[in-house]
Amino acid sequence: MGTLTTQEQRLYRRAYWLSLVTIGYNVLEGVLSIFLGYQDETLTLMGFGIDSFIEVLSGIGIAHMVWRIGRFGTEQLDRFEQTALRITGTAFYLLTAGLILSAGVSIATDHRPNTTFWGIVISALSLITMGFLIWAKLSVGKKLQSEPIIADARCTLTCLWMSVVLFASSGLYELFHIGWLDPLGLVGLAFFSFREGQECFEKARARTWTCCGDHCELPVAAQYKTRQTATSMSAAEE
Repeated sequence: MGTLTTQEQRLYRRAYWLSLVTIGYNVLEGVLSIFLGYQDETLTLMGFGIDSFIEVLSGIGIAHMVWRIGRFGTEQLDRFEQTALRITGTAFYLLTAGLILSAGVSIATDHRPNTTFWGIVISALSLITMGFLIWAKLSVGKKLQSEPIIADARCTLTCLWMSVVLFASSGLYELFHIGWLDPLGLVGLAFFSFREGQECFEKARARTWTCCGDHCELPVAAQYKTRQTATSMSAAEE
C-alpha cells in the first residue's frame, strides 16, 4: 500500500474509533447484563452478558486489525490476530456448552426468572447500538474498499440476532410467564454462539478477516492471483 491520502487516514481513524466504541459498549453491556441477570435470575440475560465479554476479545483483535491495515496495508492476519481468533473461538464453544447445559438444568428444575424487564431494556438498547455500528462500519469499509472492515460489519449482524433472541424471550416471558421461554432463549444464544466460534476458527485458518458464517472469501488480491493462475493454466492447456 502506498502513502495514504488524508481522506483515507481520516477513515481509518474513524474505523479504529468504531472498534473501540464496540469494545467499550460490550464491556458496559456485559457488566449490566450479568449483574441484572443474576439479580433477577434471568439466565438468558446472564448468558447474553457473558457473550458480550467474549465479543470484547474479538473486538480487541479487530481494533488491532484496523490499526495494522491503516499503518502497513496488508490485509492478511498477523500472529496476534490469529491467536486472538483462536482464543475467542474456544470461548464461544465453551459458552455454547454452558448455555445448553444451563437450559437443560433450567427445564429440569422448572426455573423461572423473577422478571425479564431488564432483558427487554438491554436488548432494545443493543439493537439500536448494533444497528448503528453496522451502518457506520459498512459506510467506512465501502469508502475505503476494505473487505476486512466490511466483513466485520456484516458479522456484527450475529450480535444483532442475539439481541433479537434476548428481546423475544424476555418480552414473551414478561407477557405470558411461561417457564420454558427463558431456557429457549439460552438455546437461541447457543446457536449463534456456536456459529461465531466456527467463524473465528475459519478466519484463523484462512488467515483473512473476510470470513463470515458459511461465507469465506480470499482477499481481493488473493482472488486476482488465483484467477491469474487459473487463466495461465487454461492457456497452457490450450
